[in-house]
Amino acid sequence: MNSLLLTGGRVIDPANRLDAPADVLISDGKIAAVGNDAAKQAPANVERMDVSGLVVCPGLIDLHVHFREPGQTAKETIATGTAAAVRGGFTSVVCMPNTSPSIDNAAAVALVHERASQHGVVNVFVAGAITKGIAGEELAPIGGLKRAGVVAITDDGHCVQNNELMRRACEYAKMFDLPLMDHCQDYSLVTTGVMHEGYWSTALGLQGWPSAGEEMIVARNILLAELTGANVHCQHLSAAGSVALIRAAKKRGVPISGEACPHHFTLTDAAIAGSEKFWATDGKQLTLNSQLSSLNLPSWPNYDTNFKMNPPLRSARDREAILEGLADGTIEILCSDHAPHCGFEKEVEFDYAPFGITGLEVELALSLMQLYHAKRLSLADLIAKYTVAPARLLRLKKGTLNVGADADVTVIDPEREWTFERADTASKSFNNPFYGWPLKGKAVATIVGGKKVWVEQAEAVAV
Repeated sequence: MNSLLLTGGRVIDPANRLDAPADVLISDGKIAAVGNDAAKQAPANVERMDVSGLVVCPGLIDLHVHFREPGQTAKETIATGTAAAVRGGFTSVVCMPNTSPSIDNAAAVALVHERASQHGVVNVFVAGAITKGIAGEELAPIGGLKRAGVVAITDDGHCVQNNELMRRACEYAKMFDLPLMDHCQDYSLVTTGVMHEGYWSTALGLQGWPSAGEEMIVARNILLAELTGANVHCQHLSAAGSVALIRAAKKRGVPISGEACPHHFTLTDAAIAGSEKFWATDGKQLTLNSQLSSLNLPSWPNYDTNFKMNPPLRSARDREAILEGLADGTIEILCSDHAPHCGFEKEVEFDYAPFGITGLEVELALSLMQLYHAKRLSLADLIAKYTVAPARLLRLKKGTLNVGADADVTVIDPEREWTFERADTASKSFNNPFYGWPLKGKAVATIVGGKKVWVEQAEAVAV
């Protein structure tokens, strides 16, 4: 049997409320022991990894990524996407179904599973579409998708506008014990909006995307979750009103949940104008003055399409509400919404550029900076939002270091200072606004099924 012993680390396993110095023994792809006596149980020829001064936790899970396969492999593939995932510390990801063709039938699910087994270096789970072709007109075969192995259903990238159809989708999701994840966007309110509706959309002359366009669908989803009993999960929340609605609904026991992406709680819409940035481990707002220039950050031009995402970057008030929602547990899950695009697609006028940015390689650092280093969350609570919380929502046997569990492990240096450079990314695409940023906190080793698939070459990790 192959075995690996991680020694000297601080083990944080939120599923078991464990946060203590301990060794971790991995044997034959499973967690064999956790604790001070793990070394005693190790075979004589065990491979050792000294993780002194580092954090050892269950493998991180990102339940919202776009790997663009099938049909859009010029942007990303399962091979390149999973390579980016391990650099970010992620051992499991969930692929969204808005591919070409969309993942709305068992054959498409099987294709992704096959490609993942051949080319992926992490656990790749699949979300199936709610509607055929993600067109919002006719339900996909949800039972067949469940039998094919999807872990959730969503029309991510699109939002089902027909409330009666969405109700039936909730009923089927409940029947087949699948969480329903929804991209919350009321098309009649958003129309052709390309950035948050507010001061900066007016100043820049860009069509506004009002917060109410998200909040309206969040309210609908709460009502349908309450009516049907289905677990409805609101994706990439960005608006203060959405957080307030979910907070109130959860207090009365509605099976509703939400997720947040680091770009929404790190940046605001002012970044599109190049006039404001958020940078500091204490989470305070900084403007373009001498204090900011001393940080030696790259300048941002106006109308940079790498700041165009859906939902859009919003106001400072919205950003603060997302942070508060994460801190008080209203928002249980962190994810990237990793959305790669070809360079030529983004190198156009702001109105015509596609929405979305990559995020797998920087989301942990941004989360650590804005939540842990800013003292909004403990390290254990932050890790829970990347491990036990998504595993619970998706009914995955992941997100824990239980003895006998799959040996998916992430080793983190919360204090590691580094700069995200374009040349270092493993993704096929480069549409990311954080190149050149000095960051704090990094995954330094990623272990999937007991196999070291990524180890940062630095003094902090000895193999």
